[in-house]
Amino acid sequence: MPVDVELKKYDGKELRFYVKDPDKHSIPNLIAKLALRKPGVIYAAYIIDHPLVSDPEVVILTDGSRDPLDVLREVLEEARVLAKRFLEMLDEEVRRYEAGKQSSGS
Repeated sequence: MPVDVELKKYDGKELRFYVKDPDKHSIPNLIAKLALRKPGVIYAAYIIDHPLVSDPEVVILTDGSRDPLDVLREVLEEARVLAKRFLEMLDEEVRRYEAGKQSSGS
């Protein structure tokens, strides 16, 4: 399912954008949580004015030592790597599960 983005504000310390996704929480929450771990980030969160009619607004503020757009790019790359690792671990677990079923005759 495609996710649209609408830029609200961008300068050397602050990035604000809307995530247009029916889920409303998963992507913004992941971005905010990962951004908070990054050096130079002083605030990262998402805001939903009204859950039925508003799109989530993601906010990343830095201390000026980092461009918030660079932080976002780093966060999205980290999320991609985490998703890939998760899928690899899941595939391995499915293989182990299937092998266990076959050896027990179930």
